[in-house]
Amino acid sequence: MANVGNQLPTQAVSKPASGKHGNVLPLWGNEKTMNLNPMILTNVLSSPYFKVQLYELKTYHEVVDEIYFKVNHAEPWEKGSRKTAGQTGMCGGVRGVGTGGIVSTAFCLLYKLFTLKLTRKQLMGLITHTDSPYIRALGFMYIRYTQPPADLIDWYDGFLDDEEELDVKAGGGCVMTIGEMLRSFLTKLEWFSTLFPRIPVPVQKIIDQQIKARPRKMPQKDVQDEEAMLTESGRAGERRRSRTPRRTPSPRRSPKRSRSRSHHHDRDRHGPSFDRELERERDRQRKEREGRDGRDRDRERGDRERRRSRSIDRNQDRRERRRSRSGSRERRSERRDKERDGGDDRCRRKDKDHHKDRGTDRERSRDKKSRGEADDRRHKDDRERHREERKTKRVSRSRSREKRHKSARTDGGEEKSKKRERSHSRERDRDRDGEQRSHKHSRSKERSHHQRESSNDRSKHERRRSESIE
Repeated sequence: MANVGNQLPTQAVSKPASGKHGNVLPLWGNEKTMNLNPMILTNVLSSPYFKVQLYELKTYHEVVDEIYFKVNHAEPWEKGSRKTAGQTGMCGGVRGVGTGGIVSTAFCLLYKLFTLKLTRKQLMGLITHTDSPYIRALGFMYIRYTQPPADLIDWYDGFLDDEEELDVKAGGGCVMTIGEMLRSFLTKLEWFSTLFPRIPVPVQKIIDQQIKARPRKMPQKDVQDEEAMLTESGRAGERRRSRTPRRTPSPRRSPKRSRSRSHHHDRDRHGPSFDRELERERDRQRKEREGRDGRDRDRERGDRERRRSRSIDRNQDRRERRRSRSGSRERRSERRDKERDGGDDRCRRKDKDHHKDRGTDRERSRDKKSRGEADDRRHKDDRERHREERKTKRVSRSRSREKRHKSARTDGGEEKSKKRERSHSRERDRDRDGEQRSHKHSRSKERSHHQRESSNDRSKHERRRSESIE
């Protein structure tokens, strides 16, 4: 199992300074979705690996062990599970939107870490872990998704030159260092067809300036290559020296004495024939030595020429590399200068076009003003004409009305007099009718009174008769 205690020394790591007091980490953005792509989040929540196996993991150490054993890449989708070939628009994986697939164990475990609500100490333990680079990668990815953008450079500052390698692609084929991965996190918005949370433009400018101003260290591979070249050259010099060693005569015996003694002894034993054979043998040995020396010299010359050619080739390669680098830099500077010049020319052209447009606008405004003034004058003339016509019409109407009133007055006076006479006659008739009615009413009253009196008299007479009879 992965031991969480095996971590890099935290003294070499620059701790974040701004806004990071205490052990509680701030969460930036959506506190429920961890700012993940909705397609990835839905696939994580619906995957049986997350719902069944990761549900049983309750502690930080268990999740770290699971990362150690199960994670082998940092891509959000498994290999071959998400096919976007031939699809366009909102279904083609454009801008973080796609058809989905089998979500990777790395992102399932990343969201599991988010559900645990990591502390600062636990997060530092992830990014400084020594057992697996994928544990560190998930820690840095957790920072990229959950921490405020202004604090990202403080978190990543001590690891931008980290040379630990990992293969981030599903199925292999994309090896990069931790430092390169962190630089891509800070400068790029996409990570294998998914989107990171957006960094505000002012914060992004500050991050770019700090990365450009930061001196980039040479990787250890180049340093090791240079050291290997130096050691090879030293070994080659030692080999040259070892091939032609100086032979020192041994102090125990003197070869001259032994040779002279043996020579005199042999001469006494074998005679002059032996001397001839001995001379022939010496000549043959001399020739062999000379041939060997010539061969050794030729070999040494060939080795020297080879070494010189190799050193020349290496120097040429280095020079070509430097030239290509300088040429690329010069090309970049020329492109930048051209772009600047082009931008200046464009600005000038825009200014000229702007001035031209201003001149044309002024002319147009002048034409419009002149046209407007002419139109205003016409309108004023038309209004005055309409007013005069209205006045004449009003005068004519008033005159016709007066005539009508006069004629109506004359006709109306006669009609009124006739009406008055008619009303007087009607009143007279009414008065007459009223008098007649009053006369009739009085007569009817008198008659009724006489009748009552006569009836009363009759009743009295009858009473008197009846009394008298009694």
